[in-house]
Amino acid sequence: MQKTLSLMIALALAGVTAGAGAKEPLPKGNEAATARYLASLVGGHDARLAELTMFFTQMPKGGDLHHHYSGSLYAEQYVEFLDKQGYCANKLTYRIETNKAVIDAERALPPAQRTCLSGSELFADDFTWRELLQRWSSKDFHNHGANQPPPDRQFFQTFGYFGPVSNANFAEGLQTLKQRAIAENVSYIETMFKLAPFTLHAGFDTRAAQVGLDDAAFTELMRGQLANLEQDAAFGRNIADYVAKIHAAAANIDDDNFTMRYQAYVLRLLAPSQVFSSMVAGFKAASQSDLIVGVNIVGQESQAVSMRDYALHMKMFRFLKAQYPKVKIALHAGELALGDVAPEGLKFHIDHALNVAGANRIGHGIDLAHESNIFAIMKKLREADVPVEINLTSNDFINGVRGENHPITLYRKHGVPFVISTDDAGVTRHTLAQEYVLFASRYKPDYAEVKKVSYNSVRYAFLPDAQKQRLTRQLDQRFARFEAAIAAFGAHKPAVRAR
Repeated sequence: MQKTLSLMIALALAGVTAGAGAKEPLPKGNEAATARYLASLVGGHDARLAELTMFFTQMPKGGDLHHHYSGSLYAEQYVEFLDKQGYCANKLTYRIETNKAVIDAERALPPAQRTCLSGSELFADDFTWRELLQRWSSKDFHNHGANQPPPDRQFFQTFGYFGPVSNANFAEGLQTLKQRAIAENVSYIETMFKLAPFTLHAGFDTRAAQVGLDDAAFTELMRGQLANLEQDAAFGRNIADYVAKIHAAAANIDDDNFTMRYQAYVLRLLAPSQVFSSMVAGFKAASQSDLIVGVNIVGQESQAVSMRDYALHMKMFRFLKAQYPKVKIALHAGELALGDVAPEGLKFHIDHALNVAGANRIGHGIDLAHESNIFAIMKKLREADVPVEINLTSNDFINGVRGENHPITLYRKHGVPFVISTDDAGVTRHTLAQEYVLFASRYKPDYAEVKKVSYNSVRYAFLPDAQKQRLTRQLDQRFARFEAAIAAFGAHKPAVRAR
């Protein structure tokens, strides 16, 4: 059924009719008018960015498949959460204070003497508010000259600032993301929502360091540890609680116009036993809940522990994928650029995610041109229909990869499927529409390709066929309305005002 559906969608998106030697029909009517209008916006030396922003804000964008919950809420939301949780933010360090005794002592002081401010006080103090934004997000990073950390450090440090409030108020946060998506004509989000629970086992860590390069020995080590975890009642309760919290937060999110699903994730910066147990929890949670549709791995890929243990992590995914074959995995892989790590570190990350771990989607994939196995990688991505999640703003800001240096040029040229996604839109302060603006203005796709990319975000969602079909029908209707509006807009020729 899946193969049949994939073929039907592929044919529909390509506009191919049945029969040997069939040619793609030219678009007609409103679709053709929309295609001409987009071509006029990207043609020439300089793309018309304001009009592209209008175009893509209005255009149906299907879904956002590479999306981090905590990084997608804007700092403004997190500051509002301060008051809800009774916390304050130190105006000298911009860290959140959670200690009740400290907070009470601060509130007993006259306002002029307080160093820890409530959310409402932060909004009222413009200097402190602007300084906070520059630490809790990438706000003003490229348009002022103050001393700053490198972009990658700036990006990953933000999570430590708003972490105390991002781990609560889930229901309200999800509703904010839903309403923002609807306003932006996005009908589906698949978000990396919560870190799966984990436990530490020093013995596993010692043995992993000893036998990690021996596949058979490491597999036996994992098999034994999986058996231990399955006998751990407390660990089982933690998984049940994890699933219950996701279901509670997700209540009242889905409706006729919007759908959201959730990925469990593990943190690659932890000790091997913690990463493995978190993976086990993620796979078990996904097998127990229809809302949890996949497992992912997060954390800065160039960090020392991430690089050291990368091969171990891919073997862990391979082992657990065999235990839970129905669970999908989307893996951050190759989020690296020249200079981030030693050259040999750029040679294998996408390869291992694809061929060792068995990833169903690849996140970022920006070190492609450096990978030793590049030709086989692109062939397998294309033939196995494994898409790459492209995050243009994120790749530009964190890794400095943009323009013709971005491997989207290779993916497009060699027929590798891809989707356009946001990554952490709250931290880098952008939208999915802006990602499409960057795609169109930098790479000059025609409307057929843009439309296909939008449909890809439904086609490659980790959803059952029936739900994909429903979302595809909705997307058909939304595109019909959009194209009619663009055709009418393009047909309107305002009178030229005499000077």
